[in-house]
Amino acid sequence: MRIQQFLEHHGLSQNPFSQEDAQSDPLFKRFCAQATFHPAWDKICGNPGEPSTAVVFGEKGSGKTALRLQVVDQISEHNVGHPNERVFVVEYDDFNPFLDNFRQHVAPHSSRPERALSQWKLWDHMDAILSLATTRLVDDVLEESHTSKPGAFEIHADRLASLSRSQKRDLLLLAAFFDKARSTHPATRWNALRRKLRFANFVSWWELGLGALATLVLFGVLAQNGSLNQFGRPWPWLVLLVAWGPWLIKQTKLLWLAWRVCRQVRVLNHPLIALKQVLAGFESKDLVAQPVPAKDRSDDRYEFLSKLQSVLRTLGFTGMVVIVDRVDEPHLINGNAERMRDLMWPMFDNKFLKHSGLGFKLLLPVEISHFLSRENPEFYERSRLDKQNMIRSLEWTGESLYDLANDRIKACTNGSTNPPKLLDWFDSSVTEAELVSTLSQMRVPRHLFKFLHQLLVEHCNRFTDGNPQWKIDRSTLHAALAVYRQNLKAYDLGMGPG
Repeated sequence: MRIQQFLEHHGLSQNPFSQEDAQSDPLFKRFCAQATFHPAWDKICGNPGEPSTAVVFGEKGSGKTALRLQVVDQISEHNVGHPNERVFVVEYDDFNPFLDNFRQHVAPHSSRPERALSQWKLWDHMDAILSLATTRLVDDVLEESHTSKPGAFEIHADRLASLSRSQKRDLLLLAAFFDKARSTHPATRWNALRRKLRFANFVSWWELGLGALATLVLFGVLAQNGSLNQFGRPWPWLVLLVAWGPWLIKQTKLLWLAWRVCRQVRVLNHPLIALKQVLAGFESKDLVAQPVPAKDRSDDRYEFLSKLQSVLRTLGFTGMVVIVDRVDEPHLINGNAERMRDLMWPMFDNKFLKHSGLGFKLLLPVEISHFLSRENPEFYERSRLDKQNMIRSLEWTGESLYDLANDRIKACTNGSTNPPKLLDWFDSSVTEAELVSTLSQMRVPRHLFKFLHQLLVEHCNRFTDGNPQWKIDRSTLHAALAVYRQNLKAYDLGMGPG
């Protein structure tokens, strides 16, 4: 007996439990993302128009990635309905490039990841977030929208034109220090952004112009008088040195500044000469009294964060949300709880998590929540987790998993007015209470989907196409449950895939 045969008999067009990862689950994206939520959804998401922070700990398969996708969808829907009060989203979920660059900076020859991660600081997170936000913003600016209504996250041409000169300078500063796109040369991309912003920088070339003009005049005068042999004497070279002095001094200062930034921004791999070329595009007055990420402190990063928010407000984004996910996946972390703690603990800073106009959704593995009970009072005073909407465990009851299963079955019925329920798959010997109790042992959606898929396989393998059985009996349910509980036990011990 084929599974599809069983499903079609119950009015389903596809298997609702064949996918296990929300990231690649078309059924979730098309139907369930807008209608199926965890019971704690309101606390996690909050009001999309008023970004808030939530700290969520959940085991693998509990739906953290689904929450991330749903938060983005909710904010996108909010942005479409409120074009003047949109929220900018930063998905901080790919740590590999940042951790690779960081390790190369602090411990290039060490084989122990712990040595590198022990030096990870709050400003490294801030640099990574500024990089993600700036890179996306620059991409959007270079591909600005000219439609009458911008999309959920598009930059509209009219908004771009309303930026003040200081805001254009701030965006160019952010691009210089934090833009991580490497599809083109950094200076080429930066100049494309400058031209798009119509930011004039002619004065930045005066030192080069002075040196070139003095060289041409000196050479012309000596050539006209037939005195080119004067270059054998010291005075023409002294004249050239004086003429080129301002340019040489400026280039030396910029090279020193670029070197300090390259050394301090540890999560990015800045090409030294390329960064110097970009900084040379600023007039000297535009760099005076401006923050530079060249010291071991977060103060400069907070200033850049405020600059970014100012630019975004003019572009129609009154808030900003950073979503942290997939902390256990980087190869430097490799699922190790201590390494995850070393990576994430610096972010638990109340000043940062409660920064005005900024909200965080920290979707973290439950393994690191156990370290909370071992921290000292100073950690709790700094983090103020009591104010961060913390959910200690993203739990699913048997009832909520039963509702989730029914929602997915309904999504596979192509809009039927009377969709079947999971209980309809079973014969009269299985009650709803027994089924809910069975599902409660699955704990999380991923195990639920795996179990129900294996149950379908077990049932269909017991019958032929010519003699199908449309109801699953209690013995099949108990047999499938016994096998899956063994698999689940091995998974919890780290000895099986689950």
